[in-house]
Amino acid sequence: MIFCNKLAWLPCIIFALFSTTIDASEIYRSVDSQGRVTYSDQPSDGAQQLAISNQPSRHLYNVARVYDGDTIILEDRKQVRLLGINTPEIQSRVRDQEPGGIEAKQWLQKQLQDKKVYLEFDQVRRDKYKRLLAHVFTPDGKHLNLMLLENGLAAVSIIPPNGRYSEKLIRAQQKAEKQKLGIWSMPEYQPRPITQIANHNKGWQRFTGIPARIKKNRKYTRLIFDDKIDIRVSNANLDQFPPLDSYVGKLLEIRGWVSRKKDNYTMLIQHPSALVPQ
Repeated sequence: MIFCNKLAWLPCIIFALFSTTIDASEIYRSVDSQGRVTYSDQPSDGAQQLAISNQPSRHLYNVARVYDGDTIILEDRKQVRLLGINTPEIQSRVRDQEPGGIEAKQWLQKQLQDKKVYLEFDQVRRDKYKRLLAHVFTPDGKHLNLMLLENGLAAVSIIPPNGRYSEKLIRAQQKAEKQKLGIWSMPEYQPRPITQIANHNKGWQRFTGIPARIKKNRKYTRLIFDDKIDIRVSNANLDQFPPLDSYVGKLLEIRGWVSRKKDNYTMLIQHPSALVPQ
């Protein structure tokens, strides 16, 4: 139960509405005979129910520059990685340029000419590189993560537990793919048989193959294609997927990044959107 007195009503009611540790779908305001105001998540005689918006909170930030198609730098030098998507890489000290990377960066620069954005965070706010993870909106309401997908400039990359807007993102990608926009028309991103995985390029790739069996250990469940090729799903994320044995014996398209250990190749799949039945 949430109670706030009159003297501290503002910080308390803000806490009640936005704290992630309190699930208060209703807030009531009441005034006693001595004029004292209290707020509660439980109704009482004479209490007035307050309207609560379900809109996730967004905060305005100033943008210093666009780093690449899915990363921006704020005025305070914090990096923001756009949630739910991946765009091709641009040239850097550690990476080669990938087809479509410059186009995605230039498009994002054009959208951010006024240098202000609203950021909306999900459950995990930072990645392993300490970058902020956010959905990015312009002051006039454009959802830039979504629009990059709509224009074929990005691919869906959902990493649980961050899954906000996932259905919208997937639908936007499906439409762009069907229309062969952007990366979906480029030969470098066309699917290849998974038996060719040893000849893979660095970066995001698409392969097709039929898994033969499942193997499970303490950390991962793997779909095995042959004795040197598999894809793995973290057991912590299995609840995001249909039963993995439903994929066995069926032609799949697998989307993601290839890892190699000696002569063995694997791809970490974190969301069902990266496994597309054919």
